[in-house]
Amino acid sequence: MKTAVITGASGGIGASLARAFAAAGYAVALCCNHNREAADQVCKELNETDVFAPAAVFVADVTDSASVAELFAAIEEKLGPVDVLVNNAGVGSQQLLTDVTDEEYDRIMDTNLRGTFLCCRAVLPGMIHRKEGVILNISSMWGQTGGSCEVVYSASKAGVIGLTKALAKEVGPSGIRVNAIAPGVIDTPMNSIHSEETLEALTEETPMGRIGKPHDVASAAVFLASKQASFITGQVLGVNGGIVI
Repeated sequence: MKTAVITGASGGIGASLARAFAAAGYAVALCCNHNREAADQVCKELNETDVFAPAAVFVADVTDSASVAELFAAIEEKLGPVDVLVNNAGVGSQQLLTDVTDEEYDRIMDTNLRGTFLCCRAVLPGMIHRKEGVILNISSMWGQTGGSCEVVYSASKAGVIGLTKALAKEVGPSGIRVNAIAPGVIDTPMNSIHSEETLEALTEETPMGRIGKPHDVASAAVFLASKQASFITGQVLGVNGGIVI
């Protein structure tokens, strides 16, 4: 049985990713930092449903290298070698650049970009040794287009795209695929900062005429991890209903 690691697994997209990979037959490591209760609830759900594979919760700070090293050692001990890593942990904020403090800048960049880097670095030795593996990095449409009042978030997610493309070139010869998913407007708590009027405007701007759901992102991730996507690497898959064309 293959093992998938989902960081940020207590959030809306993270929980959906965990369910989708479990349904596809993966043992699932649900990784969280602050919201252990939510991750435990999803894990309980997965382990109580016969069609799902084993799941376990792990707590770690993806911005801390020692914590990340301990995380992957614990995952391998409990669930075995990591076949798929989904770097989903992320934070955001909405404010003018001139209002962003040094601390807020560090919080966003450390979680979104440094966390992705640290998790990739931790999982790669085993994947390179086995000559196989899949890394999926969750970026954002703002990493592609930039978002007003979300400058630091956009920069961090653009960095994730750059990391994805460069790493795909670096580890492709070792049989490892690295891709990014750039969600559009998805119905998650992170987007609760937007007013109803803003969400309605974004819906109108989306050719598919709706806000995305977490399972839209999760389905794309399972596809990119599958054999059907075995010749796809270094790509950015926009799951955005056409809002970015």
